[in-house]
Amino acid sequence: MNGVELPIRMPSPNTPPRALRAVLLATLALPLSAQRRDDFARTVEPRTDQTIFTELTLPTPNRLRTAAGAPGPDYWQQQVDYAIEASIDPATRTISGKERVTYHNNSPEALEYLWVHLEQNVLRQDSLGSQIGGGRAVGGASEPSDGVRIGAVSAGGSPLSYQVYDTMMRVDLPQPLAAGKKFDFDISWQFQMPERVFRRHGILKVRKGLVFEVAQWFPAVAVYDDVHGWNHLPYLGNGEFYTNFGDYDLKITAPRDHLVVATGALQNPEQVYTKEQLQRLEQAKTSAETVIIRGKEEVGDPKSRPAGEGPLTWHFKAERVRTCAWATSETFVLDAAGLDGILVQSAYHEDAPGVWQQSTQMLRTAIAGYNKRLFPYPYPVATNVAGVEGGMEYPMIIFCRGGNERGLYGVTTHEIGHNWFPMLVNTDERRHAWMDEGFNTFINIYSTADWFEAPSGGGGRRGGRAMPNPGVPIMTEADHMGGLLGMLGYQKPADGLRLLREHILGAERFDHAFRTYIRRWAFKSPQPADFFRTMEDASGMDLDWFWRGWIVESAALDQAVGEVQQGQGNRGASITFTNLERMVMPLHFTATFEDGTTESRQLPVQVWFTSNRVQQRLTTAKKVTKVEVDAERIWPDASRGNNVWEAK
Repeated sequence: MNGVELPIRMPSPNTPPRALRAVLLATLALPLSAQRRDDFARTVEPRTDQTIFTELTLPTPNRLRTAAGAPGPDYWQQQVDYAIEASIDPATRTISGKERVTYHNNSPEALEYLWVHLEQNVLRQDSLGSQIGGGRAVGGASEPSDGVRIGAVSAGGSPLSYQVYDTMMRVDLPQPLAAGKKFDFDISWQFQMPERVFRRHGILKVRKGLVFEVAQWFPAVAVYDDVHGWNHLPYLGNGEFYTNFGDYDLKITAPRDHLVVATGALQNPEQVYTKEQLQRLEQAKTSAETVIIRGKEEVGDPKSRPAGEGPLTWHFKAERVRTCAWATSETFVLDAAGLDGILVQSAYHEDAPGVWQQSTQMLRTAIAGYNKRLFPYPYPVATNVAGVEGGMEYPMIIFCRGGNERGLYGVTTHEIGHNWFPMLVNTDERRHAWMDEGFNTFINIYSTADWFEAPSGGGGRRGGRAMPNPGVPIMTEADHMGGLLGMLGYQKPADGLRLLREHILGAERFDHAFRTYIRRWAFKSPQPADFFRTMEDASGMDLDWFWRGWIVESAALDQAVGEVQQGQGNRGASITFTNLERMVMPLHFTATFEDGTTESRQLPVQVWFTSNRVQQRLTTAKKVTKVEVDAERIWPDASRGNNVWEAK
């Protein structure tokens, strides 16, 4: 190898086969550093630690999380149930509430205290998020607020000791909560919604009133899991949330002229709708076509609300959800349709663009596609709300904006897609945004084709788009990505999954593995290792090279045509290809002969196992005039200028 002596590490006689392969490959697969890229002269720099093909170092499998990537027989997760009574005063923008929290300790440990999220505290001027510019980083400066004002924290009528630190509150228990036991406690609280909020909730002024979108709004117990213990990362802005599954009983009191939509199935429609609206609602539940529940012309008409004085209380219930959100307005137009027992509805205002009249059908189309491809929608209601938030998701309810058909469908299918990732498959969005936003952006590619009737591989996205390489891996925490969140949390993981499905595993093999992952981890909380292992287990392919290059590291791809030696006699031309960067992908090339005919080959990624140089001999001795790597532009090659060789 160019006269360079290689330092070889000899494995021990007891080295397992896969580890032995890693040692040998570490010696043989030599990364190349360029001296003169124009003529491909190289100096070999041997590495003896690991190669792109080395087995990933993952957490040791156990009875909680198995080597196959599935939840083990001892897997556990906490459950937190909430009974919340809240009211809104639109004049002062004040939301007041009290909640009964039932914490089920399913862990094997006794807990001395509970950590509780107070996410509205991010709007305080002295919050960590405000001081480091978290609000500004995700959409502009916010109007400061006092955050959450805690009224009382108690259990059985006796006060509990608590301490507030930024967006977290520690509640000290009167005695340790033993494994397998539950604990009930109460919190009362209040906050004022600022007129200007940087993300996820807020107030929109329209001609006939206000639209309130209320989210990340109540004290919620943090996750305690088998990986990190208490997950009490502060709320800064970019990173969204990681919460517990639980059952919710939600009562919201709002002015009588308001309509309220929320996470959960409405329990008292006869108290909050008129008789005519109830009839329309029943019709909508079994209708494929959109039914108007309250039309534009009825907004502001007292007859469109139940007779009487004073506010109304809307009662919702939801099971096995990871949080809840709601919206309320006197300006809401409401329409709905049915889909396989799901009430699909849209709440929008008179000033919303006319395309919102298609919102319910858009939502219905997106859900139907995800049901077919992924896993059945697990809830009885799906609601799209037009308000101030550009796009945000919660169980059974999404907040969207969109001024034209492509814009509204794009944000709608993205946000409702989050009801699979992470509302069903409960990933840690603070640490692993790519398992939430990236997976969802990937499934949006195919959902977009459902509405716009593009080819099944459609969406207008090219798999060969080169990825910028900022030196930051996908695995970085969302709050540490700054302006790279869009690329690393959304775009790059989505493009990677598409490459896996369409060009590496194939659709059938990928879909089986991806559905297996969803099924295994539905209503549970997977880690990256669980995804990696499940995809390999269910597809039957070693993908460590892909995870390492695309997700774990910040690698780049640069395949190139090196030397071309024309054939002699009956022997075809010999072509040398090089892999100039750390990432590897299958090698596709096309050779064109002087008579205009071509010869193409698609070689598996394993051709790079032992070297960053691959030599191929063609089957015919005809003179080669052109060789091109990846002529179809499938792979994300960082430098396409060296992908083509032409005879001089």
